[in-house]
Amino acid sequence: MWQELRPLGRNSATGGYRRYAWTGADADCRAWFKAQAEARGLAYELDRNGNQWAWLGATGHQDVAPGEAVVTGSHLDSVPDGGAFDGPLGVVSSFAALDELRRRGADPAKPLAIVNFGDEEGARFGLACVGSRLTAGALTPEAAHELRDADGISLPQAMERAGYDPDAIGPDPERLAAIGAFVELHVEQGRALDLSGDPVGVASAIWPHGRWRFDFHGEANHAGTTRLEDRRDPMLSYAATVLAAREQARLAGALATFGKISVEPNGVNAIPSLVRGWLDSRAADQDTLDTVVHGIEQAAAERAARDGVDLSVVRESFTPVVEFEHALRDELSTILGKTAERPVPVLGTGAGHDAGILSGTVPTAMLFVRNPTGVSHSPAEAADEDDCTAGVLALADVLEGLACR
Repeated sequence: MWQELRPLGRNSATGGYRRYAWTGADADCRAWFKAQAEARGLAYELDRNGNQWAWLGATGHQDVAPGEAVVTGSHLDSVPDGGAFDGPLGVVSSFAALDELRRRGADPAKPLAIVNFGDEEGARFGLACVGSRLTAGALTPEAAHELRDADGISLPQAMERAGYDPDAIGPDPERLAAIGAFVELHVEQGRALDLSGDPVGVASAIWPHGRWRFDFHGEANHAGTTRLEDRRDPMLSYAATVLAAREQARLAGALATFGKISVEPNGVNAIPSLVRGWLDSRAADQDTLDTVVHGIEQAAAERAARDGVDLSVVRESFTPVVEFEHALRDELSTILGKTAERPVPVLGTGAGHDAGILSGTVPTAMLFVRNPTGVSHSPAEAADEDDCTAGVLALADVLEGLACR
């Protein structure tokens, strides 16, 4: 499966992946998922939001009694020049875990499903977890229709070009009502497991996190003739804000990153008229996150006033802290503890996931697979084959414990 998936959407120059929603690379990944489902005799289903499902023991969610289905899976899209494991490891491991259950002769007493959620990374339209947000009702169809990519193409236009109906998107409560447990396996985006020496861990919670857009409006002018004293340069305000974000995060033990920027008119010999930067900030609790973001906004406003620059800040997305259901989380720990030499570690994460979006509606849990470098969202993202295998076996144990007789 890895060999078949490996070349899809890969950029030969960087070695990273560009699997953006509703593009050709996305279509190739979707075709791969459907082929894997059909090769195993699973019932393939495409929901109203473009998420893909592969069912064992049912032809679709309509055949499942409320709370009966056990679901696993993740996503196949990527960030710009992302790594091979973030998302795909969870999908590949889900199919491999099903293969392992069949090898064991396990007899599922409940319907099982594998899911590929669309547009989890938000690389194209700027909003993460679009597929799961729509399904859970956390994103309205009206708001989704307003999403646009860097070329001005709207989400509905992109879906139509890919052969999907954008008018069908929206909440899917009946589908979610059928799910009794959703377990997402993911490569760890950090080094906690590497430091503890464990191949697999169980997630405790997802930190609250969000994205804020900072617009610094200055005055365009000639870089070679405008005195420094006469400039209203928004780049200075932006640069100072980047440094302030690092300092605020350091003092609070949180995270803050300006990783995307847009400049107008974007000329080497022109003072910018507009610098637009996007802040990603995360913290272990809501109060800390609020303090960090407020501090960054205050520092930005003070510097902008000093530079004669106008500032506006817009919160584009936000996800509150997600405490995975303790009963399901503890059940996973118990199942895995039966064959482990020592207790399976339970750890939090600052990364968002589809499991976090669904947690407000259905019982969810996550498994993490060791990442020896801690690097993620990069071509350097990695996981050893033995650890990936351990993840598959752990997921198979979990699915057997939750769904089989």
